[in-house]
Amino acid sequence: MKTAILGGGLTGLTLARLLQENGREVVVLEAEREYGGLCRSKTEHGFTFDTGGSHIIFSRDTDVLDFMRRMIAGNEQRNNRNTRIFYKQQFIKYPFENGLSDLPPEDRFFCINRFIKNLIAVEKGEIPAPTNFREWICYTFGEGIAECYMVPYNEKIWKFPTDRMSLHWVDGRIPRPPVEDVIKSAIGIGTEGYTHQSVFSYPLDGGIEALVRAIAQPIEKFIRTGFFVTSIKKSGKQWQISNGTESILADECICTMPVQHLLASLDDVPLQVKNAVTALKYNALVCVNVGIKGPVPAISWLYIPDPAVGKTNRISFPSGYSPHNAPDGCSAVLAEITHQPGDEVSGMTDAELIKEVVDMLHSMQILQKEQVVYSSVDRQPFAYVVYDLEYQKNIAIIQTYCNEVGIPLVGRFAQFEYLNMDGCIRSVMDFVASPLHE
Repeated sequence: MKTAILGGGLTGLTLARLLQENGREVVVLEAEREYGGLCRSKTEHGFTFDTGGSHIIFSRDTDVLDFMRRMIAGNEQRNNRNTRIFYKQQFIKYPFENGLSDLPPEDRFFCINRFIKNLIAVEKGEIPAPTNFREWICYTFGEGIAECYMVPYNEKIWKFPTDRMSLHWVDGRIPRPPVEDVIKSAIGIGTEGYTHQSVFSYPLDGGIEALVRAIAQPIEKFIRTGFFVTSIKKSGKQWQISNGTESILADECICTMPVQHLLASLDDVPLQVKNAVTALKYNALVCVNVGIKGPVPAISWLYIPDPAVGKTNRISFPSGYSPHNAPDGCSAVLAEITHQPGDEVSGMTDAELIKEVVDMLHSMQILQKEQVVYSSVDRQPFAYVVYDLEYQKNIAIIQTYCNEVGIPLVGRFAQFEYLNMDGCIRSVMDFVASPLHE
């Protein structure tokens, strides 16, 4: 039985490997010239950057974490997380609710006062259950933490109003802080949040792409790159998958590429399904890579909620992930800017984006402009799934249709879920373990 896997990113490659280990014949069809998707990396002038944004290896899921670490065995560095938020010219401890003692006194009082008042009001039943993401933030953290950090940062990264976002996805992804930790934080007793990230792994050589290269190694000869799928048809009991000049036949077709591309390749898609796909919201991503002569702060990554500071929502420091990510005496900075098609960022040239980021880093005192020895820009059209209020209705329509057609959806942009790397791998493991593939 031959299985065609549409998309050669982390999900598609992991799926191909596990199916092949189970005795399946597989072929991976990847539109780009190189496989890896959002988990690709590049090395230029001695600097290594992940081209799909900063990635690290961590998970609460021990099976998935063991799998990822096994893939990079012998090429792994483990790091202690040191993450900050750039708030009013200060580097505040992350997550924000664990760094309240770092805030200016008036902001610290605002956050803890509203947190406690809100907590009492919730327990008394004086505040109705939240119906959208913004209401959930205020319901969970109080107005102070919401206004100072949670709302501005989330609206900066999602490029979407938080009061028009669904809240169904937040449980488990955004932990509810223990009351004791918030109070301890406010009075200066150290607390830690997101402890599952406190130690993370990263490849010593090759950037995050080393992970997907290791996963792909046994099935590399079955990967077809540069194969942009334009047509998918059922021919008898087989699928006929074409790029316009060549067709591949397979007994099974599994989609891990963006569901938008899948449905554009199918004939006679009902209007209701087309409309549901068109209505799905997502962000694109620009990565601005900067190499400098000299050191950078000993920070893993840095969140920037204030739009007045710059367009960047997150900075990471890849030279801290592995000493091989920058030449001797140099450091690396990766700035991530999310955007929407047709907005200001999408129209900026590489030179304009680099200037924007370097000016911002200079104003933050992270670097001096004369230290810059390398810069480049990478763009990803699909980066973050945005959960708007219509998301659940629209994705249900799409999933029902794909199930009827007989093409399973697996992974971040096929399932259209905000999955991290570990979530993508878990989606594959669960799919392979399902009765259809036992």
